[in-house]
Amino acid sequence: MLKAFCLIIIWARMAVAISLTCPGLYCGRVMINGSVEGDCGVCPRGERANIQKVCERCTGSPELYDWLYLGFMAMLPLVLHWFFIEWYSGKKSSSALLQHITATLECSVSAVVTLLVMEPVGMLSIRSCQVQMLSDWYTMLYNPSPDYINTLHCTQEAVYPLYTIVLIYYAFCLVLMMMLRPLLVKKIACGLGKSDRFKSIYAALYFFPILTVLQAVGGGLLYYAFPYIILVLSLITLAVYMSASEIQSFKNLVAKKKRLVVLFSHWLLHAYGIVSISRLDKLEQDLPLLVLVPGPALFYIATAKFTEPSRIMSEGGNGH
Repeated sequence: MLKAFCLIIIWARMAVAISLTCPGLYCGRVMINGSVEGDCGVCPRGERANIQKVCERCTGSPELYDWLYLGFMAMLPLVLHWFFIEWYSGKKSSSALLQHITATLECSVSAVVTLLVMEPVGMLSIRSCQVQMLSDWYTMLYNPSPDYINTLHCTQEAVYPLYTIVLIYYAFCLVLMMMLRPLLVKKIACGLGKSDRFKSIYAALYFFPILTVLQAVGGGLLYYAFPYIILVLSLITLAVYMSASEIQSFKNLVAKKKRLVVLFSHWLLHAYGIVSISRLDKLEQDLPLLVLVPGPALFYIATAKFTEPSRIMSEGGNGH
């Protein structure tokens, strides 16, 4: 009899605990004046449900990996600007350098302004919620249905502000580009035709929406995959550039300053990817990995003479 009574008490306590706990991964109750009030629902912006399912204000700072992710997303429009400026400026155009500088200025100012408008406002720092798992980026897919009929909508930015800050940055980049670049191009791009001088701007009007959709849909996947994306793409583009420029020796490499700029830029990307993967958790083990940065370029130069197409075709014709 006593045992049954104890079981009833335990079940009652469990029922009360369940009734006080919000369902789902991201639903919570709002805390007002130190007391939990209201029904379960979405937490206010900048807050996240804790283990007790109470909305708690995010007061932490982004980790190194978070900053590296934001840096990667900030570099994407800048690199695309540089690519299309170089592509459409022409070899004899003297306007390419000024356009490169302007694009860098646009993205830099946009990054600073974005940090200033985020909380805490007016400071070059942000507060953030810690990213715990991939589902944090896609809370709309985890709205619970306690009675299997009605859905409790708890969609929120659990990774605040890593999701929206990128979109705000892209908006500032687009606005500054439309304010500055057309005037600059009109003044300095006299060597190009009227239809060609604005093509780099038109290209930006295409890739900014693409980047926005990419962040909105694949932000969580990019967060975990961007170090490997940087390494793979930087290796591929370096190999393509050295092949297209017919660089087969150190003499060819240092013949033009532009080639050295491209090489050092790719080395920076290699280092960025390595640091992002290692996260520098153990400096004594991770920093020596940066010695591998020049490896791909050195390997290409050392093996280029063995993979020359004309040599392979000549040896094949001679029956070797």
